[in-house]
Amino acid sequence: MADIGVGLLGLGNVGSGVIKVLEDNAKAIGARLGAELQIRAVAVRDVDKERLVDIDPALLTTEIEDVIARDDVDIVCELIGGTDDARVWMQRAIEHKKHVVTANKALLAEHGEELFAAAEEHGVDIYYEAAVCGGVPVIRTLREGLASDRITEFHGIVNGTSNFILTTMANTGQDFAEVLADAQARGYAEADPTLDVGGMDAAHKLAILIMLCFGTGVDVGEIYVEGIDTLEPADFRFARQFGYVIKPMAIARETEAGIEARVHPTMIPANWMLADVPGAKNALFVHSYALGASMYYGAGAGMMPTAMSVVSDLIEVARNIRAGVAGSLPLRSYHALAHRPVVPIETLRGRYYVRFSVLDRPGVLGRITTILGEHHISIAQVVQELADDSDSPARIVVLTQEIGEGAIQAALARVGAMPEMTEPARVVRAIGAARSR
Repeated sequence: MADIGVGLLGLGNVGSGVIKVLEDNAKAIGARLGAELQIRAVAVRDVDKERLVDIDPALLTTEIEDVIARDDVDIVCELIGGTDDARVWMQRAIEHKKHVVTANKALLAEHGEELFAAAEEHGVDIYYEAAVCGGVPVIRTLREGLASDRITEFHGIVNGTSNFILTTMANTGQDFAEVLADAQARGYAEADPTLDVGGMDAAHKLAILIMLCFGTGVDVGEIYVEGIDTLEPADFRFARQFGYVIKPMAIARETEAGIEARVHPTMIPANWMLADVPGAKNALFVHSYALGASMYYGAGAGMMPTAMSVVSDLIEVARNIRAGVAGSLPLRSYHALAHRPVVPIETLRGRYYVRFSVLDRPGVLGRITTILGEHHISIAQVVQELADDSDSPARIVVLTQEIGEGAIQAALARVGAMPEMTEPARVVRAIGAARSR
């Protein structure tokens, strides 16, 4: 049986999982591929560091160039993360005419176009299934399974850390800081969780999904991004009362004006399938012309689920090598990308949950509703929760009918200037109509 040589860049959590999947599933992989995937060399920062898996020390090196340049390496597997060094080494691998497999969503979101163009110029493939939704094969589905369909919009839970935090807050009533600390202790959140809870990790994945679904490149900096760290236990309680669940959503829609692209916590109806996606799981809900609605669900992170996707890509690239082809699948799903604008968030329409904290004084609710009415904002539901004493703030919670983003922001600016306001209003965008409980 012939073999295909793999050079691994990085031996952290995912890289260790790749070694384990290749060893534990070697017989099945060989039977499916008709060849063996052999690790030829592994680039690491410290060859003496203790590893998560047993590996022949002779395979380890600190010289990335030596791994990339080896004649017996057919595929370079980039798992070092980040964008600067990874960009340089992926470019070098392509110049050496090596096929590349990566899980690096930030790299592809920010520099994908130049890397894909270089790969096409040098006749090699870039596969990146693990870059979005970990072990859930959404990229393969979008590039192959839905290749004949026309996708119009999608909603996704694509960051497991944020979903774990919001699920736990909803179920336990704990505050954000307490749940974040628990997530870090469990290994669901990094020591610096900013990329996850701030929304940028999801924005990188959203940019890749937009490329695959709509055939257009987008600047990640143009995507509206809002984190989950301003949510409080009361918001989950009121959402439940209105018939909603709060989830960390990545949303994109193709419109005549351009591409709607946003990442923010979102209230979705409790009877939607996405509302039942628990813990650190990921899911992508897709609307397309021929198939209609479809959802893809599973483990979005972790050593083994992510490694499974990486090794599946290695198998696909190895199949191409054995068949003597490259580029049989367009790297971007489309052979050429259009460049359509991202629609500004201020122009969008939707429903809004707004929580006001106010001094418990006569007439405050009336003045707030008057200001909303002057901005043509219709109220679907309103709840007033009185303070325990005259020195504590009361809560006024409003769920609007569908309105423009500009109208709600203008109204909130006026309400925010009222002397009775004790803190800025909390706003959560809502999609879909729900029945209150």
